[in-house]
Amino acid sequence: MFRCYVLLMQIIVMTQMFSQEQQDYYNEQHRPQFHFSPESNWMNDPNGMVIYDDVYHLFYQYFPDSTVWGPMHWGHAISDDLFHWEHLPVALYPDSLGYIFSGSAVVDYKNTSGLGTNENPPMVAIFTHHDPVGADENDCDFQYQSIAYSLDQGNSWVKYEGNPVVPNEECIKDFRDPKVIWTKDFEKWIMVLAAGDHVKFYSSKDLRNWEHESDWGKEIGAHGGVWECPDFFHLKDSESQERRWVLICSLNPGGPNVWHAVFYW
Repeated sequence: MFRCYVLLMQIIVMTQMFSQEQQDYYNEQHRPQFHFSPESNWMNDPNGMVIYDDVYHLFYQYFPDSTVWGPMHWGHAISDDLFHWEHLPVALYPDSLGYIFSGSAVVDYKNTSGLGTNENPPMVAIFTHHDPVGADENDCDFQYQSIAYSLDQGNSWVKYEGNPVVPNEECIKDFRDPKVIWTKDFEKWIMVLAAGDHVKFYSSKDLRNWEHESDWGKEIGAHGGVWECPDFFHLKDSESQERRWVLICSLNPGGPNVWHAVFYW
């Protein structure tokens, strides 16, 4: 009985300590109170923002070992209000194909990929693998697109054995940041991908096999730097009620103020 009492007191004390640590953590001098931040160390691009069973998932470029840029991972956090976040373990680690650069995530509700079941659809991450050895050797095909999937709502991840799913066949040095959406119009997945100074569009029925559809932007837009982190979605015109497709892309450098910029069509 006494041992149980001691154990209970230890649990209470540990809980109080944890609560205090959490309070101290958010009260740090330079800790953002509204914008998301990891518990510690380097982060940059947000990736794979998706909602699943009323839980918001945020993935992000993360180097857990330093406060400066390093081998990129995907950090992971969840929220039910987009304001208070629970930090989860790192979702994706670098592997033999390279660092885990930016990308997106989807919930494959129809299990088109066959990586889950209709009862338990997979969450699928689509990301750029960056081979640091090839980059250091000044190769041109060191970036390519891969996928990973989760069958437990993002708590654990499995890299697809057939990676990369979009190889860098044209040898483009800046070939990255896939954004994927499901289109009801065509009953397939659409990927927009940054490719140097323009974007490429791909389509797929299953997230594993991709077909190149078209290139866009070579003869239009700003070309003072590399295009990156594209997005593609539709909005309803408030006047005509027509659906308008919107393409967003970042430019680095080459913006109006010389450095970064974002443009859209």
